[in-house]
Amino acid sequence: MPNPEQTADISVPASGWRNYLELCKPRVVILIVFTAIVGMFLATPGMVPLSALFWGSLGIGLAAASGAAVNHVVDQRIDGLMARTRRRPLPTGAIDALPALLFAIFLCVLSAVSLGLFVNGLTAALAVASMVGYSVVYTMFLKRATPQNIVIGGAAGAMPPVLGWTAVTGSIDPNAWLLFLIIFAWTPPHFWALAIHRQKDYAKADIPMLPVTHGLAFTRLQVLLYTVVLTLVTLLPFITRMSGLLYLAGVLVLDGIFLYYAIALYAGKDKKIPMKTFSYSILYLMGLFSFLLVDHYFRLA
Repeated sequence: MPNPEQTADISVPASGWRNYLELCKPRVVILIVFTAIVGMFLATPGMVPLSALFWGSLGIGLAAASGAAVNHVVDQRIDGLMARTRRRPLPTGAIDALPALLFAIFLCVLSAVSLGLFVNGLTAALAVASMVGYSVVYTMFLKRATPQNIVIGGAAGAMPPVLGWTAVTGSIDPNAWLLFLIIFAWTPPHFWALAIHRQKDYAKADIPMLPVTHGLAFTRLQVLLYTVVLTLVTLLPFITRMSGLLYLAGVLVLDGIFLYYAIALYAGKDKKIPMKTFSYSILYLMGLFSFLLVDHYFRLA
């Protein structure tokens, strides 16, 4: 997901709060918290308890922000080599690595405490595990070890709706795993579209992303195949009666557009299509979870 570039602002010192906010990748966190909140509402037929809604959203958001900050620290060197990330706070020297790491640890502790005290222990444990999975297992190891990094590491990124579910119920329901599976299947076509666009950047940073190790044609094929898988997975909420006709109608439209972009990407004729596909994938996920939420309270069948 795109990250806001650092811009010059003479009213804010180089080490000011805006740089620390950028460490949190706020746009990513907003999407994470949104899917978690939808998970909360889907976990109950009525209204989500306000305490779970507030503290759950806060704690999950803090965990995501902590993982993002660790990602900045670990990727400081390669971020400085890539056009998309070279203006982040650490490569530019706006923030040093140690304060950034301490900030990340503080956010993680704050997340665990708020979730543990005001939500439940299961959500706290899963949130911390997800943060470690993303910032340590994926960022420090998988990202640099295998072109399947985003597939394996996608498990950590697929956890937010499960966390939202457990924040309300204190347990994990099979329907929560359906939400997990949707994001898990969505992650490869979402990220590989960006990786195609940034192939030269990843090659320069010596990161074994799929377009670097297997080429553009193979990656385009994988985007198409995973989009087909995603289309099938997104039908499961309707098939299992978790959702109704309103969701089905909405997701069929969303899937149709995603397949159009994936096919156009596979054709390889439009140089702008990778970023168009990437941008649409973000709208797609927001739209899909919005349909899940609306369908939950205005069920047609």
